[in-house]
Amino acid sequence: MSAFAPLRSSLDLLQTAHQAGCAVAALNFYNAETLRAHVEAARAEQAPLILQTTESTIRYLGLPLIVAMARAAAFELPTPVALHLDHGASLSLAYGAILAGYSSVMIDGSALPFDENCELVRRVVELAHPAGVSVEAELGHVGEAASDDANACYTQPEAAKLFVQRTGVDALAVAIGTAHGFYRGEVRLDFERLCAIRDAIPHTPLVLHGGSGVPGALVQRAIACGISKLNIGTEIKDTFTAHVKGALDSSDDIDLRRTFSPAIGAVRDLSRQKMRLCACLPS
Repeated sequence: MSAFAPLRSSLDLLQTAHQAGCAVAALNFYNAETLRAHVEAARAEQAPLILQTTESTIRYLGLPLIVAMARAAAFELPTPVALHLDHGASLSLAYGAILAGYSSVMIDGSALPFDENCELVRRVVELAHPAGVSVEAELGHVGEAASDDANACYTQPEAAKLFVQRTGVDALAVAIGTAHGFYRGEVRLDFERLCAIRDAIPHTPLVLHGGSGVPGALVQRAIACGISKLNIGTEIKDTFTAHVKGALDSSDDIDLRRTFSPAIGAVRDLSRQKMRLCACLPS
């Protein structure tokens, strides 16, 4: 018997959610403490879990350590766990993650012209699928809805259909009004567009990036319109940092295990809330 439970392709989790009309919380982790919080949340909610790391976290922790940590997390949980590369910016990074043991990768060519984005994603799909690794891509520009021509930044349904046909991608991140980081004004999501994208590619799970700070009612409406994966990053960092600061301000204790304990608990509670939203349960 393997020492670690296998990581699952995120497509397995997303297809199950897609068929059930719910979603999976995809939670970024940055260190052992945020990972511990997500594991405790998944155990409490009996929820599937997509663990995500960005390129900056890979530079911080290194691929081997990240994969070992994620496999250890999968071993602890009775529910399926995937390890996903979030916003991979290059073919080499995506391939490195595949070789290291990630079960899912995102290749983000959204800033490229349509044809170049298609070609980049197609090449990653050709590398990933033989290894049993699923691929996510992005079409449109998340976080650029403030443009004078927001329609140009948003995902076009017919373009999404062509994109999926040309690339064979497993999941598609769509631009419908969310933004990375915190929002400065009211969150406005284009649900009519989202439903049109869902109808254009009914068998492809859709991903909502920029989920931090989106009100729960809007998240659940987005899930009803076809979202199968909700990405959360900024809220996790903000919650963890605020509680570490509070612990340091209130005590001279140098035991890091006690310093980090309130932050772990707070992130665990946040993660549970997001999982319940994705399962369309009361928060």
